[in-house]
Amino acid sequence: MITPSPVCLESTSWQRQLADAVTDTRELLHLLGLDAHTWADPPLHDSDFPLRVPRYFVDLMRPGDPDDPLLAQVLPRRRELDPTPGFDRDPVGDLAASRDHGILQKYQGRALMVTTGACAVHCRYCFRRHFPYAEASGLRDWRRALERVGQLPGTDELILSGGDPLTLSDARLGQLLTEAAGIPGLRRLRIHTRLPVVLPARITQALASMLADNRLQTVFVIHANHPNELTPTLDQALERLREADPGIWLLNQAVLLKSVNDDADTLVDLSEKLASLRVMPYYLHLLDRVAGAAHFDVDAGRARRLMAAIRARLPGYLVPALVREQAGKTGKSPVW
Repeated sequence: MITPSPVCLESTSWQRQLADAVTDTRELLHLLGLDAHTWADPPLHDSDFPLRVPRYFVDLMRPGDPDDPLLAQVLPRRRELDPTPGFDRDPVGDLAASRDHGILQKYQGRALMVTTGACAVHCRYCFRRHFPYAEASGLRDWRRALERVGQLPGTDELILSGGDPLTLSDARLGQLLTEAAGIPGLRRLRIHTRLPVVLPARITQALASMLADNRLQTVFVIHANHPNELTPTLDQALERLREADPGIWLLNQAVLLKSVNDDADTLVDLSEKLASLRVMPYYLHLLDRVAGAAHFDVDAGRARRLMAAIRARLPGYLVPALVREQAGKTGKSPVW
């Protein structure tokens, strides 16, 4: 594993790094010194959900290792085309929860805004890989989307999601935050993002200052699944946020993925490394059963056994809550 230097990251704008992502499966295999014939289930070169992965994240993968856990999360495979009973295109009921202008409301007091369909990385297990972004994105008319949030009774938290909200420019995101802060009754702003993990250069001083200057309490939720994703470069990026706003909450949510992190040693190491970055483990999700991702599924019984093992080794505050999201429920469902 190679950790890119912070100097290298700062020398190129995050927008340029985003645009320079690897989008060809053959190039990815070449960069890692791998042969497509290594796998019985070969890589998929053409997909409706194509490869996209920043070069920074590629540099964290182990060259020559076809079983690298970071590679497994992004490499399209032919098995994604196999229909699997119980795995569908809208596994968590997003469409039923949709309101006007890209607003989703599933839980009391919280509204989620689909800010964009763009993301820096295409994770193969993404529960929104089939989501109709062209029809639902709030950014087509985000002022009306925020007006809709203000009309939802008792809503005190706005969640920015996507895609990934941090793919928006600082100017666009700043406009959105300013408008959100003007909604009476809102107290918290929650941002769900994978960009700090796969493209830490996105956490600029300008972004950190923008979040700190907003009146809303910021809850910043990153998405790391494996300890190899947690680097000194990421720590420096998160430190910018902490320095700008000492009151910011930094949380992590992970997905339990077969052949990626479904063993106790990996999950313990993930929590310990998050603690060293001063990020609180928040949720460990069972896989959302989205079409194309069945090969990542870990059954609930095995998940419970893993949780028992990590509870025996970690203090309680470093044990994430094992949960499942189910369509129509009023909150995440704990998996005891």
